[in-house]
Amino acid sequence: MYSLLIHFYAFIIALISPFHRKARLMRFGQWKTNSILREKIDRNAKYIWFHASSLGEFEQGRPMIEKIKAQYPGYKILLTFFSPSGYEVRKNYNGADVICYLPFDTPYRVKKFLNLANPAVAVFIKYEFWSNFLHILKYRNIPTYSVSSIFREDQVFFKWYGRSYAGVLKCFTRFFVQNEESKRLLEGIGITAVDVVGDTRFDRVLQIKEAAKQLPICEAFRTGVASSQSADVPHHDFKVFVAGSSWPPDENIFIPFFNEHKDWRLLIAPHVIAEEHLKLILSLIKGKKVVRYTQTTPEEAADADVLIIDCFGLLSSMYNYGDVAYIGGGFGVGIHNTLEAAVWNMPVIFGPNNKKFQEAQGLLKSGGGFEINTYEDFSGLMGSLMNDETFLKQAGDKAGAFVAHLAGATDKVLASVKL
Repeated sequence: MYSLLIHFYAFIIALISPFHRKARLMRFGQWKTNSILREKIDRNAKYIWFHASSLGEFEQGRPMIEKIKAQYPGYKILLTFFSPSGYEVRKNYNGADVICYLPFDTPYRVKKFLNLANPAVAVFIKYEFWSNFLHILKYRNIPTYSVSSIFREDQVFFKWYGRSYAGVLKCFTRFFVQNEESKRLLEGIGITAVDVVGDTRFDRVLQIKEAAKQLPICEAFRTGVASSQSADVPHHDFKVFVAGSSWPPDENIFIPFFNEHKDWRLLIAPHVIAEEHLKLILSLIKGKKVVRYTQTTPEEAADADVLIIDCFGLLSSMYNYGDVAYIGGGFGVGIHNTLEAAVWNMPVIFGPNNKKFQEAQGLLKSGGGFEINTYEDFSGLMGSLMNDETFLKQAGDKAGAFVAHLAGATDKVLASVKL
């Protein structure tokens, strides 16, 4: 039945691919997988195969990939993605030796893939439980690990009707999970090869911080002076509120607040940078000088009240120029990455849909994160942060300490995986 459903899913992807860009990219990408493997796999080398469904899972696995490349030169890296949103962004990533799409999880495709790839070790990041792949890997005695996985009681594996599918979990050689609850749930269904190591995303955000870009426009926006200007131009070092990955429900809260507060500057990196959304943001801003990142200069940014980031690739570096961060998505499907802001020792604010995000729950408990549900919540919290420097600094320090304390999962995994 499982394989039949996968065949049906593949048929649907083929059917809609002429009209759906992601389906088309996936379909044609998978067609190329076998030829990529034939051309690029070195038959005399040993490969560690990392599979990440999409971009977020790749970022979790990236610290482990890069440590293996540095510390175990005897191995090469095969990296696969299921989603175009991962493959199309990272298909030229130089940390892997071979990169391709994962084929659909049918017995024939799986055997063909494994025959060509011939991995020595397989690593699946977070939520990746492909039944045929896992059973055939186990049959072939290929060590297979689940890294940064996290489990909840409402998942199918722990329901009476899902116990047969839960057998797929027993194909893993070992689990490296994020928390004790995940270990307890797995042990409840007879899986004891489990280590609680935390989340490799904490290691990744520390890497990102170390590699942060210098952004002269953001620097000028914060200081009120561009590097090209005379040294006698006053240096203000404004307080900056950074809104990352914001959506309209978020913007409808924080923009009206800052319309009324002239002593802080507002830096917005919306999740969607389509012109329609940017125009909506501009319509909400009243009585402020606004500049767009791609259309401004450091000199103009130095004199602006609001800076809108209307391009991709700057968000993680942008937090370096802020004092308080707001992470969008909490009034929709769920909040975006809070750790990229917290690592810069700044308080992190987000909306109510955060319960399934362990890092957000940890920030709340640490005192470095704050949940808001209404404009009144936000206004009251910001009033406290603006008027109490000690509270602002302590909250920021707690956020940074939360990230630093939970780093190190990558080393714990590598200490247990014998290469």
